[in-house]
Amino acid sequence: MSETLLPFILFAMSATLTPGPNNVMLLASGANFGLRATGPHMLGISFGFPLMVFAIGLGLGAVFEQLPVLHEILRWAGGAYLLWLAWRIATAAGMGETENRGKPFTFLQAAGFQWINPKAWIMAVSAFSVYSTPDLSALPQSLLFGAVFLAISFPSCGIWTVFGSVIGRLLKSPRALRMFNGAMATLLAASVLLLFV
Repeated sequence: MSETLLPFILFAMSATLTPGPNNVMLLASGANFGLRATGPHMLGISFGFPLMVFAIGLGLGAVFEQLPVLHEILRWAGGAYLLWLAWRIATAAGMGETENRGKPFTFLQAAGFQWINPKAWIMAVSAFSVYSTPDLSALPQSLLFGAVFLAISFPSCGIWTVFGSVIGRLLKSPRALRMFNGAMATLLAASVLLLFV
């Protein structure tokens, strides 16, 4: 495992820092609601995704291999939910407006979202299929992979949220913030298209 640990850490860093549904939503939430209000969303991802990695390492991934229809259901449900979230982002009012403003994700909503987030599944399954080794049993390997993602997820989520809150302060006019929200919604919707292409 020692020879694959550094490559796995680099994989985990690149996977969590690159744009995807979680990061786009954190960016939009930071811009619309600010850093403090987006905190529970950040923590939900930071703890929810490593927990999902741990569960997959203990065998949940094998269930999806045995029942591929579950994977297909997950893909369609996740895609539909992401499109709904894209619409919510596109219609968000922003920090200065209270009407139709919406709310940032709670801790539990963000943690639960990991289970239908297609990028999260790809990252978790890829981690075990590429970086796991036969010299460690499932439990210690799952704990190690979950711990690495736990250590990396929070700073990654923080970067995207801080960036969003800075953008939110720069976008002074409601029109500019609506345009930003439209761009974020488009990016999120485009990530859904990649699921089906």
